[in-house]
Amino acid sequence: MKLIRNIPLLPALVGAILLIIYAITRIGLAVYTGFDAVPLSLWPGILVKGLFFDLAVASALLAPVLLYEAIVPNRWRASRVHHVVRMAWLWGSIALLLFGAVAETTFWMEFSTRFNFIALDYLIYTHEVIGNILESYPVGWILGGIAALAALIAGLIRKPVIRADSIPVSRSQRLGLAISAIALPSLLLSFASIDQMEGQGNAYADELSGNGLFTLAAAMRRNELDYDKFYRTMPQDVADVTLKKLGVQRQPLLADGGQASPEPISYKTPFVRRPRNVVLISVESLSASYLGAYGSDKGLTPNLDEIARKGMKFEQVFATGTRTVRGLEALSLGTPPVPGQAIVRRPNNDHLATIGEMLEHQGFNTFFFYGGYGYFDNMNAYFSANDYRIVDRTDFPKETIMFENVWGVADEALFDNVLRTMDNKTASEKPFFAHVMTTSNHRPYTYPDGRIDIASPGGRSGAVKYTDYAIGKFLKDAESRPWFKDTLFVIVADHCASVAGKSKLPVESYHIPLIFYAPGLLKPGSYAPLMSQVDIAPTLLEVLGKKGEEEFFGRSVFAEGPAPQRAFISNYQELGYLRNGILTVLLPKKRVESYRIDPKTYASTPTAVDPQLVNETIAFYQTASRAFKAGALKAPYYVKH
Repeated sequence: MKLIRNIPLLPALVGAILLIIYAITRIGLAVYTGFDAVPLSLWPGILVKGLFFDLAVASALLAPVLLYEAIVPNRWRASRVHHVVRMAWLWGSIALLLFGAVAETTFWMEFSTRFNFIALDYLIYTHEVIGNILESYPVGWILGGIAALAALIAGLIRKPVIRADSIPVSRSQRLGLAISAIALPSLLLSFASIDQMEGQGNAYADELSGNGLFTLAAAMRRNELDYDKFYRTMPQDVADVTLKKLGVQRQPLLADGGQASPEPISYKTPFVRRPRNVVLISVESLSASYLGAYGSDKGLTPNLDEIARKGMKFEQVFATGTRTVRGLEALSLGTPPVPGQAIVRRPNNDHLATIGEMLEHQGFNTFFFYGGYGYFDNMNAYFSANDYRIVDRTDFPKETIMFENVWGVADEALFDNVLRTMDNKTASEKPFFAHVMTTSNHRPYTYPDGRIDIASPGGRSGAVKYTDYAIGKFLKDAESRPWFKDTLFVIVADHCASVAGKSKLPVESYHIPLIFYAPGLLKPGSYAPLMSQVDIAPTLLEVLGKKGEEEFFGRSVFAEGPAPQRAFISNYQELGYLRNGILTVLLPKKRVESYRIDPKTYASTPTAVDPQLVNETIAFYQTASRAFKAGALKAPYYVKH
């Protein structure tokens, strides 16, 4: 007992406080998520696994404290100055732990996951992220509450800490503390792996089992996931043949792989005549479920619903990922999402076979419009390196910006500047392709007053309705332009508003709207077959009658014969392939899972793996990843294959 009393109290107290805060955070997130999503039967596993990860993190965080206790002289420990410094450090440590819990809570409310790849990206763009937080939450009150609660906890344990400091630490205790500081984190962290979070058959439960700092560290290590190292592979010549049989027009990755040039494909489009121009609007976080045209009864999208009625609505389109960069990658490059970082943010992503690059070399003016600062997520660098002219927030005349928040100008200001640019002589001399990326449908969900019947900030519903208003206004204003009658307007989401679900890849959370609108050019109608975001770029090239469709992994949906009827959905490490009602998922450590998808609700049920679908999944993702690394995604005139 004497030995126990003489062990410095601070590491034990900090460790206990740390574990309590982590446990309360975990339980709070589970309650917030709901008992339907996280049944009580899963809680024991969540709490036991969670304690393991918390102990691993605690061992690393406490290592400096243990080392300090091992080296601080006994004569300093009892001094008044040391007590003051000690209590200040203790208060700060508790405040940081509480701040981390609050940060995890806000992140969970947005993404329903622990800190991950997205959180890692956000650490780079502090201006937008901090600004978003300041505009979305009462930061002053939150920080004040954290400081007060930390002071209360520190005050409650002040006397025991000071009393313990008066007890000398022996040499043997110092040696034990030093050894513990090195051995404990080495032991626990060597046995802990992010993959151990999985196994409960419920994505929420798996995420809750983890620890935010641990998952953030894991995301740092897996920033660039090498496909061949982490995922199941197949001989590349077999992959090339598989893709050819699935109708992929790209040249084989291996010189002797696959077959000779593919058979010519015939097309039958619903257009009365070909459009001269294209305006592609990728709308921030617009799930299909928000639109009345896709079954919503909330009345948030009267303009888009009318546009869908007068244009062509695509019923089953799925985003490739959960981030804007994934949507931009799919819409411009038409490639399945490679694991790890999106190509938009990778080195050596210049002069790729993007739709803008190819159209620019066929006589088009190509533009990328963004309502925010285009340095975010490397957008400006990527699009400029692929022969788009960049027009972002910095290029808009101040008098045209009637409202802005940290993410960007109001969508109507963005669209007004699109009109201004398209109206000038430079744009009218040639046909144009304009990719427009909106920002208003994003937290903090603020927009100009007086436009819609939901006051700002109106939450996600208000932001969706304002975005609908802005798109409707843009198309109405465009009608008076001489180029309108020759222009195809494409409205699509970059990704959905949320990817939360009981499975890692909840299919319903990737369902996005796609509408083609071109009065006088396009017959109204709908397209029912399943398709992917990666099919949009080759479809647009075919509609325009331009070359380059064979550079994409996607395929024009207007090709005669059976439709591809498949989609690619992913997060940064799970790679999904939806075909024949089965979602096949490739995971790190060369694992494969399979789920049967309900055709109406998109609910998933685990099922036996289909070897043929596994081969198709590997062929697409392996080839896309290797093609980028080998430079085979470059435009054909830039690098000879």
